[in-house]
Amino acid sequence: MREIEKIGRLVVQKLFDAGYTAYFAGGWVRDFIRGEPSDEIDIATSAPPDKVCALFPKTIPVGVAFGVIIVVEEGEHFEVTTFRKDHPYLDGRHPTGVDFSTPEKDAHRRDFTINGMFYDPLTETIYDFVGGQDDLQKGIIRAIGDPHARFVEDRLRMVRAIRFSARFGFSIEKKTEQAIHSLAHTLFPAVSIERIWQELTKMSKSPRFAEALLLMHETRLLATIFPEFETISLEELQKRVCFFPYFPIDCPTLLFLLELFPDYTLEQKESLCFFLKLSKADRHLMEFWEKASTLTSTSSLTAWAHLYAHPHADLFIEVQTVKQLPPQRELFAEEHAARRKKLSHHIKRIECRHPLLSAGQLRKAGILPGKKMGLLLREAERLTIENNLTHASEVLHLLKSSELWNLPDV
Repeated sequence: MREIEKIGRLVVQKLFDAGYTAYFAGGWVRDFIRGEPSDEIDIATSAPPDKVCALFPKTIPVGVAFGVIIVVEEGEHFEVTTFRKDHPYLDGRHPTGVDFSTPEKDAHRRDFTINGMFYDPLTETIYDFVGGQDDLQKGIIRAIGDPHARFVEDRLRMVRAIRFSARFGFSIEKKTEQAIHSLAHTLFPAVSIERIWQELTKMSKSPRFAEALLLMHETRLLATIFPEFETISLEELQKRVCFFPYFPIDCPTLLFLLELFPDYTLEQKESLCFFLKLSKADRHLMEFWEKASTLTSTSSLTAWAHLYAHPHADLFIEVQTVKQLPPQRELFAEEHAARRKKLSHHIKRIECRHPLLSAGQLRKAGILPGKKMGLLLREAERLTIENNLTHASEVLHLLKSSELWNLPDV
C-alpha cells in the first residue's frame, strides 16, 4: 500500500470511529480498479462539514456550503466531501445549493460512470451504484443518467469527457457524444477560459492528444473555443496534428497549440496568448519559438549561436526534427549537430555572458559608455562568431576597421 493510501485509510478510520460512513471516491477508485497508482485521494462521507472540521486538527474550509473540506494529515491533502444531492445549476458550473444525502444519491450527481464509484478501504469493498465497473471493462465514457442534464449542470464536463477518452483510449458512449455535440455552443460563458486551458493542458499530457483534438473538432467544441475552426476541415486538422504523438514528453501545451495555427502572424499569436490568459513565461516561449522558426540554413551563424544558447533550444530542435519526414529527419538532425559543434565555444560565451571583447576592453581603447559602445559590442560579437575568432585583439583590430568605430560618441 502506498503512503498516501495509508494516510487516507487513517482519515477514513477516524471518521468511522466517530460514527460516520466514509469512502475513497471518484478518480482514485477508477484508477485502483485499473491497477494504476493515483497521487490524489478524494473522500466522501456522511459526516457534515462542521463535524469533519471538529475531528481533524488541520482543515481548510474550501467549500463549506457544498460540503467540501480539505483535511491535511501528515502533509497530504484530502478533499473530504459530505454525501450530497445537488440543487439546480443556474450558471452551468455550480449548483445553487446542496442537500446532504446518501452514497447512492451522491454517486448519481457525479459526472461519468467511471468516476462515480466508492471504495471502503477498511473492508476493501467497492460500491458501484452507476455501472462504472462495467463501463471500465468495456472502455466507455458514459455520463451518469441523462447526459444532456449532466452537461447542462456543468458545461466543463463536455471537455472532461474528451480528456478522459484520450487518457484511457476509451470511446464516448453515443448518447453522451451526441449531447456534447448539441451543447458545445453553450460552453461559454459558463466556463472560464482558464479552466478550458487547464483541461487542454491535462489533455496534452496524453499520447492521444491528437485524437482528442480531432474529437473536439467533430463535436464542435474546438470551433466553440477557437472560431477559426468553423471553416477548417477535419482532414486539414489531421495534417496539423499528425506529429503530436512524437513530440517530447512534457512538451509545453502551448507548442501543440501553435501547430494548430500555422499561418498566424506574431501579432495573432500574441492575441491568442492573451485570449487564453497565458503566463508571461508562455508568452516568452511563444516569442522565442516565432523567432527561432524564421531561421534557415542561410541565416547568420550569430543568429544560430544565440538560438543554441537559449534554454529552450533543445526542445525547439527536438520538435522541429520530429516534424521532418525520413530521410530529411536524419539530415536535419545532423545539420543541427554539426552547426552546434562548430559554434560550441561561442554558444558557451553567450550562455555565460562572457564576450571575447568586453565593455571594459572597449573603454581602455577609448570608447565611452553609451549607444556607440552598445553597437560596437554587438558588432564585436558578430565578428567573433562569423570569423570564428579566439583572441580579443583580433576582434578589436577588425572593429577599428569598421565604420562604427568612427561614429561620434552618443
